[in-house]
Amino acid sequence: MATRLPRQAATCSLLDHRQAVPGVVQTSIDGRLAPRIVPSPAATSSPMPLPDFDPALYEAQLATKLARYRADFADLALPEPEVFRSPPLAFRMRAEFRLWHVAGRVHYAMFDPAEPRKPLLIDDFPPAATPIAEVMTPLLECINRNEELRRRIFQAEFLATLSGERMVSLVYHRRLGDAWLASARELAAALDIVLIGRSRGQKLVLERDWLLERIEVDGRELAYRQNEGSFTQPNGEVNRSMLAWARRQLGGIGGDLLELYCGNGNFTVALAPLFGRVLATEVSKSSVGAARHNLATNGVDNVALVRMASEEISDALDGGRRYRRLEGVALAEHAFSTLFVDPPRAGLDDATLALAGRFDHILYISCNPRTLHANVARLATSHRIAAAAAFDQFPYTDHLECGMLLVRDR
Repeated sequence: MATRLPRQAATCSLLDHRQAVPGVVQTSIDGRLAPRIVPSPAATSSPMPLPDFDPALYEAQLATKLARYRADFADLALPEPEVFRSPPLAFRMRAEFRLWHVAGRVHYAMFDPAEPRKPLLIDDFPPAATPIAEVMTPLLECINRNEELRRRIFQAEFLATLSGERMVSLVYHRRLGDAWLASARELAAALDIVLIGRSRGQKLVLERDWLLERIEVDGRELAYRQNEGSFTQPNGEVNRSMLAWARRQLGGIGGDLLELYCGNGNFTVALAPLFGRVLATEVSKSSVGAARHNLATNGVDNVALVRMASEEISDALDGGRRYRRLEGVALAEHAFSTLFVDPPRAGLDDATLALAGRFDHILYISCNPRTLHANVARLATSHRIAAAAAFDQFPYTDHLECGMLLVRDR
């Protein structure tokens, strides 16, 4: 196994020098190498458009998204939203790329949604967080110098944390064996990465398959285990802002909290100290496992966590059928004052909306303003928007994450 090198000197012991990647042109944006997208030999002769990651354009693009947000919710008396900007570069904590084979070498590739069969080779990815950006080029060099690492590889998936850890999953169209493990161990040590190998029906873990994120929120350090392959927040700094904003909205309410779609406990860990008791639900088995670990790591002991869908917990709270997974949870003893939801893009179903209408306070984080509007409009007969926020999770795209505190009209 190669000697572990410091990150700032990360390189591959299999290399004696760096080579330029043929066919990829580099340009500079704000002092950083930025991708000049060029087609592979299999693609057309003219490049297809991808987002322009130019910090000079950031404020204007964000202003356009905010104007649309205000206009779309004007009929619901939207208060002026508090705006949380992203860093203009190096904000993306996870990324995945196809690895495209050209003339015996592999290249990072992206695809335009309009023409998904035509690869666009890239040399750099300015949105990538620093721990990812530091290893993208050395990783590709190592793969191209080692036949065992290169053969039938087709994807690289990156995950990083604000605390500086990073994981790379290499995905193959072949079975991986001892020879790959030997090369992978050398690669992991040289680049200081947590490395996973995957192929169909196979997952090889060299050291571990998780990272430990540490985030300071309101003077408290929160620790989160982030499992490979599970959902994590894509923009670390914006996530920190979301946690702090959510705590400000719910501070002082008291009572008990019901949280739906809790994931790995990202919000649960931050919000639980504000309430007497918390009942949190999630359907993903791996996320439930991570959430239990994160609650224990952070010393949070007032949360009952159950693996249930939102419609199931709605049925249980309505006195429906008995659920084995709720054994030991005294639902009747909870004095719920607040509902917290962070649903998928589809928003809340009818049963969950009916349940939400029974709460005095609803804190709603949404990744889809369209379904958020539909859900809030349904609740408008009983609740008003008391506070709003805009979280720019994905700069240089049309996407805008939204937060709203709904309170019952009395």
